[in-house]
Amino acid sequence: MKTQKLFRPVGLKEMELIVQSGWKHFPPRLAWQPIFYPVLNQAYAEQIAIEWNMEDEFSGYCGIITSFEVNSEFLIHYSVQNVGAVKHNELWIPAEKMFDFNQNIVEKIQIINAFFGKEFKNSTIQELNIILDKFK
Repeated sequence: MKTQKLFRPVGLKEMELIVQSGWKHFPPRLAWQPIFYPVLNQAYAEQIAIEWNMEDEFSGYCGIITSFEVNSEFLIHYSVQNVGAVKHNELWIPAEKMFDFNQNIVEKIQIINAFFGKEFKNSTIQELNIILDKFK
């Protein structure tokens, strides 16, 4: 099976839900999130984490970069969307397709980097470590 490596910056709550899924699924989109947009390169994922997640209370003032492999056969139904510079490429997966998307993740979702904003609370990382330890 051919796969494609994708990246996704997530906040603390989304990371907790990924861990609870056994590192296999992204959570369903919230009512105000019509699409799921994994990105095609790590540099873009890190830019989002630094410029958005680190400053966002809902993200816990941190951006955790995940990487994962997805079945290429599934992805052929979604064209690459460029939303800025050359590196700003992402896929737009409709919220109602999240179950199918998750079923096409191969192996487990991995953490490859993390960025913490000035408002980040150290106690929060302790809470995350407790969560991660439960699912090792």
